[in-house]
Amino acid sequence: MARHVDALTSATLKNLREQWWDSEFSGFLQETLRPRPGNRILDVGCGEGTAELSLGRLRISQLVLFAIDRNLQRVARTAAEGRSHNYRLQLAGADVSRLPFTAGAFDATFCVAVLQHVNDVRRAVCELARVTRTGGRVLAVEPDNAARYWYSSSPIGARAFAEAQQFFGAVREVRGDRTEPAVGPQVSAIFATCGIQPVTVQLFPVSVTHIGRPPATLWQARQQAVEDALRDVTDQAVVTLGHDYLGTLAEYEDDASAGGANFVEIQNTMLFATVGQRTEVPVESSRSEVLSARC
Repeated sequence: MARHVDALTSATLKNLREQWWDSEFSGFLQETLRPRPGNRILDVGCGEGTAELSLGRLRISQLVLFAIDRNLQRVARTAAEGRSHNYRLQLAGADVSRLPFTAGAFDATFCVAVLQHVNDVRRAVCELARVTRTGGRVLAVEPDNAARYWYSSSPIGARAFAEAQQFFGAVREVRGDRTEPAVGPQVSAIFATCGIQPVTVQLFPVSVTHIGRPPATLWQARQQAVEDALRDVTDQAVVTLGHDYLGTLAEYEDDASAGGANFVEIQNTMLFATVGQRTEVPVESSRSEVLSARC
């Protein structure tokens, strides 16, 4: 299953959700959440509203979709999209670590590629559990950003991959990113500590294969990603890593072009879709439910 991601432009799958989300994944979301008439479903970290459009198309009677995101511009865009399709959608700007809803408010709660951005993953998962009713479903889909498979028929390709991981990892470090790279496979164990019984873990490969000479646009995108990352970096050691990596990318492009039809590049990482069931009665919260920002 091909996805539009590239290990040579990022060390993680952060901020790339729309590049791998496809119709197969939307189908999985619908089957897993099992929306029924009258259900209340919460999407934590709605992004561009991809999930809301997918679930809204089902036209299930009295289904109410709630969505939150820290980015208020995304909330506004999702609200506008919901209005254009006449979906029963309610939105608010909020953080996963402090959800503005009463305990047990939802029949199902889910997040996709959100926990990889969170410093305290357990606290966020326990919030998902708190707002989900007993017996309700909780779904979290996260990557293992610490594990990527890479193969290139060019020896320079292996060097480019290693330098990409080193450079983007260093950028992550100087930006103060302390999140857990390998969050995906850890979610099921965290579920169990928050009153969520893990039910299944489904793996989604995120992979790309190039056979034959890659197009010039691919190399341009790789170079641009490095230059974009360097714009807000002042640490000279990291800047040097970036410039060295750009040189290696140029060598790799030349070698791949020389390989012609015989050139091969394969990369893969994995998404972990963890499904759980709320087993304990959520602790009552003094926070009042927020139903603002309706559309």
